[in-house]
Amino acid sequence: MARTPSTMLELGTAAPAFRLPDPVSGKTIALDDFPGAKGFVIAFICNHCPFVQLIRHEFARFGREYSNQGLAVIAVNSNDVASHPEDAPDRMQDEARRFGYNFPYLFDEDQATAKAYRAACTPDFFLFDADRKLVYRGQFDDSRPGSDVPVTGRDLRAAADALLAGHPIDADQKPSLGCNIKWKPGNEPDYYG
Repeated sequence: MARTPSTMLELGTAAPAFRLPDPVSGKTIALDDFPGAKGFVIAFICNHCPFVQLIRHEFARFGREYSNQGLAVIAVNSNDVASHPEDAPDRMQDEARRFGYNFPYLFDEDQATAKAYRAACTPDFFLFDADRKLVYRGQFDDSRPGSDVPVTGRDLRAAADALLAGHPIDADQKPSLGCNIKWKPGNEPDYYG
């Protein structure tokens, strides 16, 4: 199991726009589809990664809780499904239904969205304010496969709570750690590993 850290995109970066298909709803989803959102959580995840599998129940809970508080929560799968068919759109539908994702789970087939966000691993989390400026990037919490650390979402929750309360977000943020995004042959970004 490769352990790849997130790139830690610079705070204040504007959220890159995207329009991606949601295999669950059959719709195409963009950031503009969430007018009035108090913030945006963009999470790069997939089905097969043990790091994502560890947190998916708690991340589904996070999605339910924070979408009810006005955050737009969006998950994106950018993996190459030729090399990892378990991450294909039909399997994404199964995953979203099985774990109760109430948020869009989008398929980034050309991997352009992952590159725009400088995503490197699954899971990789980005929190943007209502003006779409990056205020948090990094880990869900300190849990890792094989560790005894409980999955709570503490780090992302603390950032989301501060954002919603209008408080400053601690700039001391820890990179996420997970499986590398499975890039298509010849498509590896220059920032990647």
